[in-house]
Amino acid sequence: MKKVLRLGLPKGSLQESTLKLFKKAGYSVTVDSRSYYPVFDDMEIEALLIRAQEMARYVDDGVLDAGLTGKDWILEQGADVHEVAELNYAKGGLRPVKWVIAVQKDSKIKTVKDLNGKRIATELVSFTKKYLKSQGVRAEVDFSWGATEVKPPYLADAIVELTETGSSLRANNLRVVETILVSSTRFIANRKAWKDRWKMQKMENIVMLLKGALAAEEKVGLKMNVPDKSMKRVMALLSAMHSPTISPLSDKGWYALEVVIDERTVRDIIPKLKSIGASGIIEYPLNKVIP
Repeated sequence: MKKVLRLGLPKGSLQESTLKLFKKAGYSVTVDSRSYYPVFDDMEIEALLIRAQEMARYVDDGVLDAGLTGKDWILEQGADVHEVAELNYAKGGLRPVKWVIAVQKDSKIKTVKDLNGKRIATELVSFTKKYLKSQGVRAEVDFSWGATEVKPPYLADAIVELTETGSSLRANNLRVVETILVSSTRFIANRKAWKDRWKMQKMENIVMLLKGALAAEEKVGLKMNVPDKSMKRVMALLSAMHSPTISPLSDKGWYALEVVIDERTVRDIIPKLKSIGASGIIEYPLNKVIP
């Protein structure tokens, strides 16, 4: 019998960034705009597009062997799944997202305690109720079907909303009262599937490549030629994941040096490297960095 891993990919806000991540990890994924069944170039993967909000439930039920969704939706669903790995990416970048309590800027609500007896709109209903209960607050929590930011102050006293940068909240004249949850993307597995040796190995391999692709997002490779007299100063400048690779060149007293460094430091380092004697400097992008 053909061995297959049934994998859920998040449809919606995480879809584009997830597909880009899989591509960088080495998988070619074809998605028809009218189909919910992406096609992998790996015949051992059968994929299905599912909203992140529902993913954990289908993995828990065994409809899917594995899937990618946010920690927030795992908690919201109360799903009993195995978390294989945390993958720090979201719709807008490589950072966790936050669920915050927000109100109109001129609202008298200053703390969570001020929500007693108030109406709150959110998509994260179950978790919000549990959080308020833990704070000793009794409030009415309504499910929001969208456009949550426009509901205060007339349709709700406050909202619990997902944010990455806070720009949407500011644009709608909202003020954050408190962060109630910080969430990141998780690769999750059905507990029975995780006990299957072949499926577990398949999932571990996928995760290794995805994590390698994420690790490469903020790294670049640098190659250069360095004279012996400049080597100490060049080495002092470079902040490497491990020791740089150094090879002697045919020209006596010269070495080829290769290193992986943080991309954000490159523009400052390259002029300095040049000024202390490095030459033939080449910067190149990375697809994966596997420790």
